[in-house]
Amino acid sequence: MTISNPFEICFLLVVFSLLGIVLIGNMLRALKLERYRPSLAGAIIGVATGMAVIEALPWIS
Repeated sequence: MTISNPFEICFLLVVFSLLGIVLIGNMLRALKLERYRPSLAGAIIGVATGMAVIEALPWIS
């Protein structure tokens, strides 16, 4: 699967940032770490994961 369309790249980054907000943000809230702004931290981690997937996908497939 080759990701060459700009729409696909943006879509993947949005999906991973939303997943990061939900998963990482809720984990930080559950650990009572509100001072780290859980939604923002989750979005940053999600975007970083999305970028890593986009870069690693051509090697995998």
